[in-house]
Amino acid sequence: MRLFIAEKPDLGRAIAEGLGGGRRGQGSIQCGDDIVTWCFGHLLTLTDPEDHDPANKRWNMDQLPMRWPIKHKPISDKKAQVALIKKLAKSASLIVHAGDPDEEGQLLVDEVLAYIRNKKPVKRLLINDNNLKIVRRALGNMRDNSEFYGMYQSALARSVSDQHYGYNLTRAYTLAGRAAGGDQVLSVGRVQTPILGLVVRRDREHESHQSHNYFDVTGGFSGEGGSFTAKYRPSESAPVDDKARLTDKSFAEQVVREVQGQPAVVTKAHTHQKQAAAPLPYNLLKLQIDANRKFGLSPDQTLKATQSLRERHQLITYNRSDCEYLSDEQHSDGAAVLAAIGQTAPVLTKAAGAANPSLKSRAFNSKNVSAHHAIIPTETVANISKLSSAEAKLYQLIARAYIAQFFPKHVYRETNVELNVCGHVFRTSARVTVKKGWKALYSRDGDNDEVHDSDHSSQDIAWIKGSSELLCDNASLEVKQTKPLPYYTMATLLKDLARVAKYVTDPRIKKLLLDKDQEKKGEYGGIGTAATRSAIIEQLLKRAYIQEQGKKVSSTALGREFHDTLPTSATVPDMTALWHEQQARIRRGEMTLDAFVDGVAEHVAREVEAVKATGITLPTGAKSSRKNTRGKPPGAKGTENQNGVPCPNCDDGQLSRRKGKKGFFWGCNQYPQCKTTFPDKHGKAAKNQKPKKTLEISSDKLCEKCGKGMVRRESKKVKGSFWWGCSGFPKCKHSESE
Repeated sequence: MRLFIAEKPDLGRAIAEGLGGGRRGQGSIQCGDDIVTWCFGHLLTLTDPEDHDPANKRWNMDQLPMRWPIKHKPISDKKAQVALIKKLAKSASLIVHAGDPDEEGQLLVDEVLAYIRNKKPVKRLLINDNNLKIVRRALGNMRDNSEFYGMYQSALARSVSDQHYGYNLTRAYTLAGRAAGGDQVLSVGRVQTPILGLVVRRDREHESHQSHNYFDVTGGFSGEGGSFTAKYRPSESAPVDDKARLTDKSFAEQVVREVQGQPAVVTKAHTHQKQAAAPLPYNLLKLQIDANRKFGLSPDQTLKATQSLRERHQLITYNRSDCEYLSDEQHSDGAAVLAAIGQTAPVLTKAAGAANPSLKSRAFNSKNVSAHHAIIPTETVANISKLSSAEAKLYQLIARAYIAQFFPKHVYRETNVELNVCGHVFRTSARVTVKKGWKALYSRDGDNDEVHDSDHSSQDIAWIKGSSELLCDNASLEVKQTKPLPYYTMATLLKDLARVAKYVTDPRIKKLLLDKDQEKKGEYGGIGTAATRSAIIEQLLKRAYIQEQGKKVSSTALGREFHDTLPTSATVPDMTALWHEQQARIRRGEMTLDAFVDGVAEHVAREVEAVKATGITLPTGAKSSRKNTRGKPPGAKGTENQNGVPCPNCDDGQLSRRKGKKGFFWGCNQYPQCKTTFPDKHGKAAKNQKPKKTLEISSDKLCEKCGKGMVRRESKKVKGSFWWGCSGFPKCKHSESE
């Protein structure tokens, strides 16, 4: 018996179909002599320091830096699936690893096999598309899993080192802060802290900008074919700034006087007909950017809404993809997907009907598909009125991008003209639409830089030839002021996270970051991943290190002050680049996991010792609020301390009133080492209130959608009857009758 272990249930179902179909069981599918089972993302997590030494539960500077064994433990609500895989593996003669074909996918299944101490031979099944043809082809081309050991070790090294770095430095800075009178967790992370650094540096660059005047000269020209305007292009000897803008007003005024009323000689005039391909389908990053730009949705809101579109409604494919391409085999699905879009989204019915399924855009290229293909609609039909507002908007965005792949290319005529007037050069360019093609779908998307080009005039100047007789009828001078780089918006911050390398001045680090993303389309030396960036940004917002005011994203006083207490190495992306260089050596077998982790531990130890030796200047927003009678300390909106009331479950803590998603509650200020909480009652901790009744979560019956345990509930309508609901509600709304 072969046991196939897929990364996710939908991949498991695709493999079962590729094997010829089978009979569903609890958490598995029997396919003849084979069994297909699956993970639900990561089933395991790394053990914590206190799992190995209970003394580590209490945060203590003397215990830092901590080292603990590299071991895993089941995630609490996924123990049953781990037990099932272990049981099935005992009966198997061969294990087939069917994680996603990337490092994280390799780690996800390999860590389970290591945890259950598998000794059976293991094959590797590489599938990046659930298309039946591709699945069957992959089933016939399995490889030995040992070939991918370097990928597993590299991913494990990153995971272990991220935990070691974050745990030790977060404890060190938090404890140093408490020694200085604070009571807030000061969180440090390899990706989180450089993102904070990116925002802080942008804010300071914006605020320190010293504006100066510059001058634009525009000429108005006419000839037999009509009139047009062109911009003056300064010569090498003209007084300009670093962006070739005129800085001397008297010089600009002299140009205006010299060209006004003078003949213009056409030195260049070229007209070419060109074509523009449709924008590629969405990956998660591009979708989050557009959703924020068009609808004001946060990255986290987009992630959650697309998760629902995929899992609950089954209307889109895998939503955490970092790829914008589709496999060649998916092209044949076009007619069916377009028909489903037309039935699901009435606003797109006409467009879907006008699409030509025989057209094949550049998006259909199997060579460019990574671990996943782009996010596209499925063949499922639904009533769009039953979707939430965010779900409906995102579905229509995803669907429109897919429809565009079956529209003709946009055809336009581009004319570029250069003129000489009394030795002064003027230039202009224009684009005139010949055939709208896919751009007809984006006519109302005026602020979409990928679609609309504001650098060219739309006036037809193709009549201008080298022999044209032109006159500079008039010239004008416009005084402008230089502007600083704007504050981030959520959309521009997300864009920059995919191309952080452009801000790195060290040529070696810049090259390492760019090399890291060489095989990733749409990534140019970034930090974080499509699947993690939104969660990290959300954490920075929740910890009040950054804030979103209107569309502006900026650092808070707390975020800036905390940033300034940290070493530069923590606030720049250099560590990601250096880690990647060493991870590549692990993949090639030139470096061991232990050597990598030891190197990170040495770096962490130096940072911890520096904190111990010098302490920190406590951020104002992180100072204790115990003397704040109004209950809201600076920089910590919604929190207060209950004076003189120590935490009943630990020796060091005091109770703090905090605001959560469901209102106020009271928690120990020594969190996370003490997780004591109480309900809020009239502004005080209700320590005597009975805890809410907890429902028993089944370890045997698992949700088919997300893998969490199901809860047996009594029907309110029919006395004595029961039904099953997912314990992950409201994120997962799957239910079953008994």
